[in-house]
Amino acid sequence: MPAPVPVPTDQLHFAMPPKHDTPEEERRHRKERLAAALRLFGRFGFEEGVAGHITARDPEFTDHFWVNPFGMSFKHITVSDLILVNHKGQVVEGRYHVNQAAFAIHSQIHRARPDVVAAAHSHSTYGRALSALGELLEPITQDVCAFYEDHALFDDYTGVVVDEEEGRRIATALGPHKAVVLRNHGLLTVGDTVDAAAWWFITMERSCQVQLAAKAAGKPVLIDQAGARHTRGQLGNDLAAWINYQPLYQQITRSEPELLG
Repeated sequence: MPAPVPVPTDQLHFAMPPKHDTPEEERRHRKERLAAALRLFGRFGFEEGVAGHITARDPEFTDHFWVNPFGMSFKHITVSDLILVNHKGQVVEGRYHVNQAAFAIHSQIHRARPDVVAAAHSHSTYGRALSALGELLEPITQDVCAFYEDHALFDDYTGVVVDEEEGRRIATALGPHKAVVLRNHGLLTVGDTVDAAAWWFITMERSCQVQLAAKAAGKPVLIDQAGARHTRGQLGNDLAAWINYQPLYQQITRSEPELLG
């Protein structure tokens, strides 16, 4: 029997972010990814009462964003539940209220960062723990190097964010980075797709957990600057985040297909 012939690499499947011909197609795609990301946040235990939100910029009305309804569990959200909010914080599509903190923070981030399609924030356990220390992530694992010199600290706390000025301050602290630690509050991540923003949040939360555990056990060995920067170049772009996120998207849409309704 002859040896098996290798399959040409151009015939092997490799998923890449899809392209859409119309704003309507792109809108539907973003809403599906948004509902799936919210379900995953619910599955991972990122809920804390009514706190937490993920937004996706509308592809046609770019000063509007889609967001989860106020008071609805992440675990129950479907595409049809999502609401569209304008630049004044008014709901223009949907039948639910918007979380005022979601508008105050996300509207300013979307305004300051036209490259950002999606932003994610919740009161996750380990993100809050790290934020209580007022610390940044350190380059102690391969995965966390994606954030090396690419996340910031909002070193202030003034209560629940309900005004746009506070949102502007958070957007300023975020700057050009992919993530910001909000002191005494939690984490916030952004991306050029919903998938990227969601992945950055999930892996950042896990990196917080690893850092807290490692420091509790002893003194972590840091990856040197050159190694951390090189690894960030390999793992730290939004395309890498999108690719890493796909297994999670497949899991949630196959186990909970009703979310697409």
